[in-house]
Amino acid sequence: MCKISVIIPVYNCEAFLTRCLDSLLAQSHPDWEAVCVNDGSKDGSAGILDRYAEADKRFKVIHKDNGGVSQARNLALEKADGKYLLFVDSDDFLHPQTMEICLHFAEKDHSDLVAFTYDRGYRTRTMLKHILGLRERGKVSYRKYEIGTIERCLSEDIFEWATEYSRPEPGQPGRWLVKHCQPWRCLYRADRIRSIEFIKGIIYEDFPWWGEVLLNTRKASIINLPLYFYYPNKGSYIASARQQYRIRSLKTAIEASEKLYAVKADDRQKELWERKFMVPFRHKLEKKVRKYGEIPA
Repeated sequence: MCKISVIIPVYNCEAFLTRCLDSLLAQSHPDWEAVCVNDGSKDGSAGILDRYAEADKRFKVIHKDNGGVSQARNLALEKADGKYLLFVDSDDFLHPQTMEICLHFAEKDHSDLVAFTYDRGYRTRTMLKHILGLRERGKVSYRKYEIGTIERCLSEDIFEWATEYSRPEPGQPGRWLVKHCQPWRCLYRADRIRSIEFIKGIIYEDFPWWGEVLLNTRKASIINLPLYFYYPNKGSYIASARQQYRIRSLKTAIEASEKLYAVKADDRQKELWERKFMVPFRHKLEKKVRKYGEIPA
């Protein structure tokens, strides 16, 4: 068993894939594996994955017919052998100390989850360059972190900090908010989440998945350092999805969350999940239905 398994679904991402994989090779912590699922890519992604796997046995590659990101992640979860799990999308990349820092706090605090965030400056600069038609620089400068100086919030109530909103509630310190539902924003203890499946065939699959992760989290370390580099890829699956598909997916995700919390959550968890997640996702659905209409029966 290795310390960390990295789950990477891959579909038609040859332009960015080497940067993603190289960010794993650059990690200061060496005890990891990358479970890369090639989800029926039609470009050169499969060949890139095979070359990395041949050069470094820590890369495990699975080739399959296209079935969507949920199916790819679920398959990778079945094959992952690590004590802890990270999710990385194939057009994104990691700070070189991501594994080292997250593992330190997971083991020091005996946490089920270590929450970090993404580099907002990188995302904003990249979007502006796209708008202005400017060329992107090849290299990113990384800050060097001294682990002994990193502050963190240790919580036995992740529901207090998890939210879909970008701003804190009155009186709540915003620096420790665990915002939104993306799987890639945390290191997870594998035995807490391995059995939680992503719903197949929809987008917004991270929303109900995250709801069950919260129910399974007994202790969380929140560091919220910008350790993830999110690339605003206009050709990504979520960016290119049709609106009727988005509406159908939102309905499925909301219904799944309602059923889950009706069975597994206590009253306080239900109240916080409803206020912090269900309400904004229902508002998102209502806006889409008003603008694009109901999906055909």
